Amino acid sequence: MTGYVREDVIGRSVYELDVFENADKRSIAIERLSQDATIPQMEAELRLPDGGFKPVVVAGQPIDIGEEDCMLFTFMDLEPRKKAESTLRQSEERFQKAFRMLPVPSAVVTADNFVILDLNEAFTATTGYAGEDIIGRAGADANVWMGDVRSQIASLLETGTGVRNIEFDVRKKNGETIRCLVSAESVSINRQDCVLMAWLDISDRKRSEMELVEAIEAVMQDASWFSKTLIEKLANVRRANAPETSAGRLDDLTARERDVFDALCEGQADKDIANRLGLALNTVRNHVATIYAKLDLHSRSEVVVWARENAYFGFADRKKER
Repeated sequence: MTGYVREDVIGRSVYELDVFENADKRSIAIERLSQDATIPQMEAELRLPDGGFKPVVVAGQPIDIGEEDCMLFTFMDLEPRKKAESTLRQSEERFQKAFRMLPVPSAVVTADNFVILDLNEAFTATTGYAGEDIIGRAGADANVWMGDVRSQIASLLETGTGVRNIEFDVRKKNGETIRCLVSAESVSINRQDCVLMAWLDISDRKRSEMELVEAIEAVMQDASWFSKTLIEKLANVRRANAPETSAGRLDDLTARERDVFDALCEGQADKDIANRLGLALNTVRNHVATIYAKLDLHSRSEVVVWARENAYFGFADRKKER
C-alpha cells in the first residue's frame, strides 16, 4: 500500500514519519498519543518513499507488548474511494453542463415527491418560471403541470425502461396551458435518487392539426368523394386532439332519421337520399338538420368521421341489430 519496507520504518518515530500529516484532527491525535489514549479514526495523508502522498484513514489503539506501552496504528487506503469520488464529481459536473445547454425545457426532480431541484434555461424561456419561483417545491404544488403527473411517471419508471413522449398539459407562469410530450429517466445526483424530465411543446402542432381538420370540413360539405384512408386519418386526428365531450347517441334518432343517417354515412347527397327513401327533398333536409342537432354535428364530413370514430357502418350495422 505504501511502498515502505520494514527497514525503512523500524526505529523511526511516528513524528518523524508524521502519520498524521494533513489530518483533519491532527491536534487531537497528538494529544491522545501523548496521553497513551485511543486515537479515533481520521483522514490523513501518509508520505510515501518517493515523496508523494497517499490518502488514508488512520487510527491508534494503546496496547502492551512485553510490559512496554505501545500504540497500534492501523491504516486504510482511501485512494480508491477518492478516485471514485473524483470521477463521480467530474461526471456530475459534465451532467450539469449538458443539462444547462439542453435546447428543450428540462428539470431535475426528487424521485419520491417530484420536488423540483433544478431547471435549465430552456425551461425558463418556455414556461416563464425562474429558479427562485419553483425550486424546492413539488411541480403539482407549484401548478407547473396539470393532473397526477407524479404517479403516472413514477409507475412507468418502475418498469426500468424510462418514459418516452407521454402527453401532459403544462401550465406556464402567465396561466397559459401548453400541450407537451414528456420524457423522463431515473438518475442519481449527489447520491440522491432523482428524475430527469424533459418536454417538447407541441401546442402549435396540435393547433395546426385541428385547424387543418376544420378547414377541410368547412369547404368539403359533401363527403361522398372522401377516400376511406382520408376518413380514417380525419377520425384519428379528431380523436387525438378534440376535447372530451358528451357525444350524442344513435338511440336519440327516430327510425326515419336513422335511415337518413345511414345514407349520410354512405356519402349520399340529399337528392339521392330523397329518391332512395321516397321522401320530399325538404323533408330530407329537415331530417339532416335534426340529426346534426341531436348528434352535435355540423357537416356531412363530420357525420362520416363520427361514424368512423364510433365504428358504425350504416345499414350493415342496422342489419346486425335486427
